[in-house]
Amino acid sequence: MADILLVDDDPHLREVVRYALAREGHALREAGDGEEALRAFEVAPPDLLVLDVLMPELDGLEVCRRIRKVSSVPILFLSSRSEEMDRVMGLDLGGDDYLTKPFSPRELVSRVRALLRRAGGESRAPTALLESGAIRVDPASHRAWAGEVELELTVTELRMLAALVKHPGRAFTRAALVELAYDGPHHVSDRTVDSHVRNLRAKLRDAGVDGRIQTVHGLGFRLS
Repeated sequence: MADILLVDDDPHLREVVRYALAREGHALREAGDGEEALRAFEVAPPDLLVLDVLMPELDGLEVCRRIRKVSSVPILFLSSRSEEMDRVMGLDLGGDDYLTKPFSPRELVSRVRALLRRAGGESRAPTALLESGAIRVDPASHRAWAGEVELELTVTELRMLAALVKHPGRAFTRAALVELAYDGPHHVSDRTVDSHVRNLRAKLRDAGVDGRIQTVHGLGFRLS
C-alpha cells in the first residue's frame, strides 16, 4: 500500500482514479487545486503525487516546481494537452512521467505501479554503491552526490545517472537509457530523454561537477 496524493480540479476524474487505485490497495488523499495540494503535502508528504497540469489559480507545473525544492517524491503528471513541448516542460521541472487524458484506469495503475517500484528500488537498477570520480550513486537509498554535495534527483534522473556511472565511457543509446530508467514497455521520445539528461547536467554543474555527461552524436550519451 502506498500513500498517494491526487491533485485534480475535476471531481469525476478524481472518482475514477480513486476507484482504480483503491482496488490496488493504495490509500488516496485528494486535493482540488494547487494550493490545497501544497498544504496537504506539507502536513504529510505522500509516497507518490498524481498531479493535473491545467488547474486554475496554481497549476500543476508550479506545484511541481515548489515541491521539487524540498522533495524527490515521484510525480505523475496528468494533462489534456498531448503536445510534446508540454510533456518536456513537465519533465524539465522534475516530473517522472506524463499521462495524457483521456486515459484508461488500467494504464494509470500500470504507470503508478512502475513509479512506486522504481522509487522503492525494485528494479533492474544496480543496488551497490556506484562511483566514478566525484560522482557517487546509492540506488538502494535513492541518493547521489557530486563531491560533498548531495543531489536532489527524481527517480528517473537517478536511474539514468546510475547506469552512466556504472559504465563510465560506455555510450548509451537513448533507447537503452529508457529501458534502464523505466519498468516495462514505455514509449518515451528522444526529446524526453534529452530533457532528463539536461536536468542531470544542470544539477551536476550546480554541484561543481561539469562536463562529465557527454553527447555521442547520432547515438546518445556517455559519462566521461
